[in-house]
Order: sequence, then structure tokens, then C-alpha cells
Amino acid sequence: MIFADLLFLYEFLPLLVICYILAGFADKAVCVFTKDKGFWESINPFKNAVLIVFSLIFYAWGEPFYIRLMLISIGVNYLFGLLITLREKPSRAFFVLGIIFNIAMIGTFKYGRFIAENLNAVGIPVPLPETVSPVGISFYTFQSISYLADVYKGEVRAQKNPLRVLLYISMFPQLIAGPIVRYETIAEDICSREITVEDVSEGAFRFFIGLGKKVILANQLSVISEQFLDGNFDGLSTGGAWLGIVAFTFQIYFDFSGYSDMAIGMGRCLGFRFGENFNYPYISRSITEFWRRWHISLSSFFRDYVYIPMGGNRRHQPLNIMTVWLLTGLWHGASWNFVIWGAYFGIIIMAEKYTLLKIEDKLPKLLLHIYSLFLIILGWAIFYFEDLGRLKGFIGILFGISGDPAGNIVAKDAFTGNLYLLIAAAVCSVPLGTLIRKFYDGAVKTSGGAAAMSLLKIAASAGLLWISTLLLVSGTNNPFLYFRF
Repeated sequence: MIFADLLFLYEFLPLLVICYILAGFADKAVCVFTKDKGFWESINPFKNAVLIVFSLIFYAWGEPFYIRLMLISIGVNYLFGLLITLREKPSRAFFVLGIIFNIAMIGTFKYGRFIAENLNAVGIPVPLPETVSPVGISFYTFQSISYLADVYKGEVRAQKNPLRVLLYISMFPQLIAGPIVRYETIAEDICSREITVEDVSEGAFRFFIGLGKKVILANQLSVISEQFLDGNFDGLSTGGAWLGIVAFTFQIYFDFSGYSDMAIGMGRCLGFRFGENFNYPYISRSITEFWRRWHISLSSFFRDYVYIPMGGNRRHQPLNIMTVWLLTGLWHGASWNFVIWGAYFGIIIMAEKYTLLKIEDKLPKLLLHIYSLFLIILGWAIFYFEDLGRLKGFIGILFGISGDPAGNIVAKDAFTGNLYLLIAAAVCSVPLGTLIRKFYDGAVKTSGGAAAMSLLKIAASAGLLWISTLLLVSGTNNPFLYFRF
């Protein structure tokens, strides 16, 4: 099940809302009729139970077999969390064993076949496993690792209630494609949370913004990218190659940031505050800045749990940078193009530290934007093609080494026919939302401004839902790209 789906929007979500509201009344009733009122206020038993049940249904809908794997992972990590703090001094042995378990899980089910194929390629015969990478395994495994690491470092207490660990890792808004949520950021919300009218209003509006990004922009852009990036390259021109990869550049941003918006919005409606995952990455003036703005939760994970423990900026910095970026590439998929993609950005970021970042203030901003966008778009080409032969062929066409000039007519027609879509994508990639927010904050302070802005948000949300529904009914529903990572 995905968020941008009629079943989710008009059946799953309304049923969840009804059950969650009733659970809230039940929690309050228990507090009223129980002597130990403070205890019941601190556990939200019915609301948490509803969230757990709906989260498991959500995951099982698309992964009925692998839900058992997720539950096993959660159970084992819960036990390791307790074992780490069994004595006064945190147990390094149990922490290491917990990390090994999580790496073994993701290594077996996500990378097992990739490893076996490469061993066979170098003459070491091993059977090919039939496992398929479970949806969301990268996200819930990394959340488990961060939980164990924070328990070991003493930043959070090991949770003794297994249902709370289950809720933390399986919570459906962020389960499948992030953002990667750290336990310390929502530990208090799991135990006790209050939901205000503002939370529901802001959360719902954020959800519909994300829905619009996915359905109105990303899904439509995917039609252009697939036209020029998939299939045979015999008739592909240099213009068509650039149009296709630029469309994909916009598509993956609106696809993934749209999902993050929906996850953050739903989380807030349910009483949780998830961290931001995107900050207009395409306005960056360096690749280093780009990765501070793109998939923020993943970048911060590797920074805090890999880069800094390895020595960070203090020692072996080049090695630390390349290790992080090779892991970042592999995290996205079990294919050599992702390894190359990670190495590509690792080399650029390492080079920038010793060159560009030292003279950045002296260079024209426009030149830096062009430099960054060029390298980002080229990076998405490496990311897109898992077949290295097709990647090589596409790069040749992209830079005019090969390709069919006659295909420029097709590219021109596609460009002119989708010009408004491409302009809308470009406009929505810049901090337009920040300007709107400033206008909104100023308007609500005026007489009658708050009511007018509330009506405007309701109208905008209804419009986004209506247009998205029409597009989904017409059959333009595509899975989120990051589901496979």
C-alpha cells in the first residue's frame, strides 16, 4: 500500500482517523475512571494500539511474507537494547552483536543475491539465493541501529515495553521510505502526546502538499523520463537524453520529498514531530551543500554513526569520506551503478573540501549553481541505469559522442508539449514555500487574516486532493521510487 493510492486515501486513512479518535476518547475515559491517572496518561494505550495495528496492516498489505522478518528484527533489537543496559556499564559485546545482527539481516535479504552473483563472476561458485529485498528494510534496519547506538551511548534509555519499540520502528508514515526517525526524537511522544487543532491543520496541509508533489508533478514527469531513458537508444538524440534526465532529476525530487511531506504531515496529525528530510537541494552552490539539503535524515545518520566514530575531520578524513559515500551508494541498492554513484559523489565532496569550499565566496553564485546542477544531473544518470552497458551508451549520447540527430524532433515535441509542467517543476524546486510562509505569517496577524488564511489552506488542500484523485482515477499512479531502496 502506498500513500498516493485511492485505497489508502479513501478507505485506509478515514478508517484510521475514526479509530484513532475513538481510541483517544478511550484513553481519556481510562484516566477518568482510574485511580492511577498519571500512569494511564503516560502510556496512551489505545491510541498506540490502533497505530500498531494499522501500521502492521499497512506493511502486510504489500509484504505479507516479509512482515515476519520485520517483527523478528524488532523483537531481537528490543532484546539487545535491554541486554546492552543489563549492567551499570553498557555492554559493548551486546552492542556489537546487535549491530552484526542488523548488518547480517540487510546483507542477507538485500545484498545476498548481489554478493553471490559477483562471487560467481570471479569463479567462486555459490548458489544464488531466491530472496527479494523486502520493502523498507533499509529504513527500519537503520532505525534499529540508531536505537541500539543511542542506548549504548546513554543518550536514551532502553525501552522495557516491547510495544513501544514495535510502534517506533513499524509506525507506518515513515516505515517504507523514511525519513529515518531516531528514537530520542519521538520517545516522549510515544509515551504521552497531545494533538492540537494547529497540529491537525498544519499536518493535513503538509500531507496534501506532498500528495500534489507526487501525483501532479512526479507521476507526470515520469512519463517524460521513461520515454527517453527506457527502451532502445537507437532513436535517442542528445536533446532527448538531456530532456529525459532533467525530467528524472525533477521526478525523483518531487517523488521522495513528496513522500517525506506526507509522512511528516501524517506524523504531526497523529501527535509526532518528525524531522525535515529536504531543504530545496537544487538551489545548492556545491555538492557538499546539496547533500546537506537532500535526504537529511540519511546524511545525518552516516555522519553521526559512521563518519564521526571513524574519526571525522580529525584523522583519516579522505578514508572516512569515501567509506561513508560507498556505504551511501550501497544503501540505495545492490548494484554496481550505486557503488559508482556513491564513489562519484565521495570524490567530488573530498575534492571540494580542498578546493572549491575555500574560495566559494569569491566565485559568482550563478556559476556555482550551474556547476552543482550539472554534476547533480550527471549523478542521477549514474543512479538511474543499473545496467552499466546502458549507462555507458547513455553518457555517450548525453555528451554528443553518439545518438540519432533525427530524434531531436521527438525531443522538441516532448519539450514543447510539457513546457508548463517543466516550468512548474522548476518553480516548485526553489524556496517558494518560504516566501508563501512569510506572507501567511504576516497575514494571520492582521484583522480577519487568520480566518482568511485558514479558508485559503482548506481550499488549496481540497484542490490538491481533487486534482490528485482525478489523476489517480485516470491511471497515473506510480509506486514511490525510494520503496526499492
